Amino acid sequence: MLEKFIARQPIFDDKLKLFGYELLFRAAGENVFRPYKEASGSLIVDSTTLFGLQTLTGHAKAFINLDLLALQRGTARLLPPDQVIVEILESITPTQEVVQLCAELCNEGYTLALDDYVGHSKWEPLLPLVKFLKVDFRGCDPPTRAAIANRHRNRLDPANAGGMRLLAEKVESNEDLLEARSLGYTFFQGFFFCKPTTLSTREIPGNKLNCLRLLQLVASPDFSYDAVEQILKGDPALVYKLLRYLNSWLVAVRGEIHSIREAIALLGEKEFRRWISVLAVVAMASDKPHELIRTALTRAFFCEALARTLAGSSFVSPQSSDLFLMGLLSVTDAILDRPMEQVLASLPIAPEVRDALCGKPSPYRDVYDLLIARERADWPTLSAASTRLNIDESAIADCESKAREAASIC
Repeated sequence: MLEKFIARQPIFDDKLKLFGYELLFRAAGENVFRPYKEASGSLIVDSTTLFGLQTLTGHAKAFINLDLLALQRGTARLLPPDQVIVEILESITPTQEVVQLCAELCNEGYTLALDDYVGHSKWEPLLPLVKFLKVDFRGCDPPTRAAIANRHRNRLDPANAGGMRLLAEKVESNEDLLEARSLGYTFFQGFFFCKPTTLSTREIPGNKLNCLRLLQLVASPDFSYDAVEQILKGDPALVYKLLRYLNSWLVAVRGEIHSIREAIALLGEKEFRRWISVLAVVAMASDKPHELIRTALTRAFFCEALARTLAGSSFVSPQSSDLFLMGLLSVTDAILDRPMEQVLASLPIAPEVRDALCGKPSPYRDVYDLLIARERADWPTLSAASTRLNIDESAIADCESKAREAASIC
């Protein structure tokens, strides 16, 4: 039996709140996503049976690709219409049969989207049926992106659930986001939220500075409980968040924690450092899209789970705490709107972590490359990195599942 992989990529609304995830399928042994004859059907079956749609997307919508065979078989009907957006792949030819099948799905309450729309006239028969036009911002030049928005402007009505919505996909920078918004796009897919929006020399706000000081303390070899407690005492909100996280994670096993000193005594230094670092990053990102926090935590727990697997391989024995911190710190440039090199310069972290996050050669670089490839459904890079690390791909899928579950506490 093949190990199944499902990557998910976030989709935001015009307020940068999470609206949904696009789910992308791959079976172990396949280095790329190919629209082979069972791809869409496998994704739909796996999302409802092996993984569980609720586990994959929570309360967000699931955007799921539908190829011709799955459309003809009616596979989409395995999914609840109020939880999914069905994407009609660009490889489908909109014949009379296809239009009829799509109309039947609409009549049954399903919402349709056109994937990789570039304004081609072949899609005219389907346009009255679809509610989302997904425009690839890497695949279209600026005039084409603007022309699509201008052409469909009359149908665009964000306040009207029955209107057309323009979704800009592969939005990789704040500049892309600003352009999309100015043109009338109201949904956005891409990793722009993981990158700094500005690079300035302005002062870091006081609340974020406290969190940065916490990170400095927990990363230092000379750990001081008193210094950590002093910072926390000056910010009751941080204490509340720390206790909430600890209790949500530990109460079922060790009993409820009521104070910082109690947490220190119960957890021990290593575990306490880990949770303080989680607290610091989460608190620093409070003014950012919540998906950025979820990304940081998922990356951290993924790296930690992967470290346990790598410890038994030919890979240089990694420190799980280092890899956990690497995943957690991987979005601090976006949190503080500063270059990664500048953010890390003030943190006494392991040079292997620093080099990996700054794009330099490092024993941990393959772990970082694998992490990013998994998020972006870059299957060739994931396979190459797993080969270099001498890790079985089935273990990666297991680490991903554990990470998603652990990150759900926040």
